Amino acid sequence: MAIKVLVTYASKKGATAQIAERVGRVLQQAGLQTDILPVDGAIDPSSYQAVILGSAVYIGQWQKKAAAFLKANEGKLAQRPVWLFSSGPTGQGDPVKLTNGWRFPNGLQPIADRIHPRDIALFHGSLELQKMNWLEKWMIKNVKAEIGDFRDWEAITAWANSIAAALRETP
Repeated sequence: MAIKVLVTYASKKGATAQIAERVGRVLQQAGLQTDILPVDGAIDPSSYQAVILGSAVYIGQWQKKAAAFLKANEGKLAQRPVWLFSSGPTGQGDPVKLTNGWRFPNGLQPIADRIHPRDIALFHGSLELQKMNWLEKWMIKNVKAEIGDFRDWEAITAWANSIAAALRETP
């Protein structure tokens, strides 16, 4: 029986969607039947053997749709292998160091603790001024966030390959 995987995400400006698409393509290339869907279009996770859920992060919070999906499907997610990822910090260096050890929203951590994800990853994000409104530009300037695309595609691909390997080993 083929393993069916759901890769679902919430993305504000498209950078997180591209991360999810890369993860999904890597899983597909590994021979796993994979659906890559925005979280608001995601179907019931119980029809999948594994779920990967990711969100863009702003001010230490996941997008509301991703948080709502996690909360609404906690019981179903606890019954299957789950991986979680966030994207957001910009700049050079380890994203966890850039966020002073932050990996996942504190308010959602109790749910993550109950579903026991196989891994929680934090990836660099991308900030493009042309995609921001005046308020977002003002906030970015005040927090002195670096502008540009800092996503580490090799790290994202390696993470996806580790998921594929783990799922191929699942009986």
